[in-house]
Amino acid sequence: MSVERTGTGWRVRWREAGRNRARVVGRKRDAQALDAELRRRRRLGELALVDAGTETLNTYVVGTWAEAHGASLAPKTRKTYAWAYDHWIAPRLGGLPLRDISPDVVAHFQADLIAAGAGPEAVRKSVTLLGGILQRAAESRAISANPARLVRRAPAPAREEVRPLAPVTVEAVRARLPRRDATVISAMAYGGLRPQEIRGLLWGQVLERTLVVNAPKTRTRRNVRLLAPLASDLREWRLASGRPGTETHVFPGEGGEKWTAEGFNKWRGRVFHRALEVAGVPPARPYDLRHSFASLLLHEGRSVIYVARQLGHGAELTMRTYGHVIEELEDAPHLSAEAAIRSARGELVPVAYPQGGRE
Repeated sequence: MSVERTGTGWRVRWREAGRNRARVVGRKRDAQALDAELRRRRRLGELALVDAGTETLNTYVVGTWAEAHGASLAPKTRKTYAWAYDHWIAPRLGGLPLRDISPDVVAHFQADLIAAGAGPEAVRKSVTLLGGILQRAAESRAISANPARLVRRAPAPAREEVRPLAPVTVEAVRARLPRRDATVISAMAYGGLRPQEIRGLLWGQVLERTLVVNAPKTRTRRNVRLLAPLASDLREWRLASGRPGTETHVFPGEGGEKWTAEGFNKWRGRVFHRALEVAGVPPARPYDLRHSFASLLLHEGRSVIYVARQLGHGAELTMRTYGHVIEELEDAPHLSAEAAIRSARGELVPVAYPQGGRE
């Protein structure tokens, strides 16, 4: 470390992490104080870049975070984060140096979003994203600490309890649809597949007793139990499709290519919602059909761990989402998922189904 005279003031030099560092201050007294502080920090093992955090949030996000961390996100998450950053964060905080983003600044940012009429989900995602960016900056020592960790988050709105569609309701919807669309409903309601998993499913992933599901959301693979009624639906759809090969999509989009997200969204509006309306079923999302699969497994008496593994998420999320369903079924007799579906199809003597499903 050294202090030397320059044409504009006094320069303090030091070396850190294999790099030469320097800072110019106006008065010799200040330069000597800075040099002494750097020496003290080195003795204590606390030396950090004195000029850290001078780059703006926008500069850090574009130059570092997007390349180093944003690239590892799932495509849908990356798109959501990009919109939240451009729409909510950048206009308010993008021009601030990182080290000027204090807990008070983050708290005011959250309050400003609420005052601007941003929905609870937009507020939550924006504050979470900002906190994640600042955490990465803190880990790389661009700033000393993550100020967002000291800010109390605005309370999230109470989530509505999920109400799974009972098999009789699922079958009422399927009855209004052609074979392909009815089989899509079966795969979601009786296999628990997410929309993006439906779109990417290949015939080679449909085995005798299981579905091998690649989950883009979690970047994992899981084996899902193939219920007999769903297996039958898939066999009939494959025959009707001309016995396509293993590398062919089970539910291709227009032109035989992979079903796109845009194409699925059109199907949701034009086909799925219309079928719900004709069947007299309250509005729902295709994603909600996963709740039906979970309910079928819980009614069999399956454990939370088993259900979570079948759905492709954690046990904690399963308990949080389906805790009320588990309580409703606590004293109910166990019922085979396949028997419940066949009963709804009129293939067996009708059996009772747990309360809470939409009839």
